[in-house]
Amino acid sequence: MSQSIDLDIPKLDRIDELAQELAAIQQTSSKRVAILGSRHVPITHQHLIEMMSYALVLAGNRLMTSGAQGTNAAVIRGAMRADPNLLTVILPQSLDRQPRESREQLEKVIHLVENPENDHLSLAEASTLCNQAIVTRCQQLICFAFHDSHTLLDTCRYAEDQHHLVTLFYFD
Repeated sequence: MSQSIDLDIPKLDRIDELAQELAAIQQTSSKRVAILGSRHVPITHQHLIEMMSYALVLAGNRLMTSGAQGTNAAVIRGAMRADPNLLTVILPQSLDRQPRESREQLEKVIHLVENPENDHLSLAEASTLCNQAIVTRCQQLICFAFHDSHTLLDTCRYAEDQHHLVTLFYFD
């Protein structure tokens, strides 16, 4: 009498995904890491994000972010303190469209990419395009979001679809 045992074996796609994640985690050489997140971040969280970006750059990683206040500004501060040459900031629109307090910080960034062709778009539309451009240039995405941060959550899904390692932190 034979007995059938139903094993829950992950699909081949999931095994490939796990293998990619393990390889990315074990990689000791420098990586291109994108860090994106909400503008509405408590100052204590901003300090943690700044320290993390500082440490990632000191370890030789290249960081990419956008130019908004909050998370992205903290990433810029940390990376600039460690090594400004290892930071690339991609703006959703032109530098002129950024708030004054952001412009002061952004003018010090060596590798700054503007997208004036998106000036006619809403900030949400331009940010979506910008985030996708950032993801295509990175190997890993670290994202800080709220559960209702639709643009950021869409960016995480986009990065996963591109088979990037995605680490998502929720503030709420």
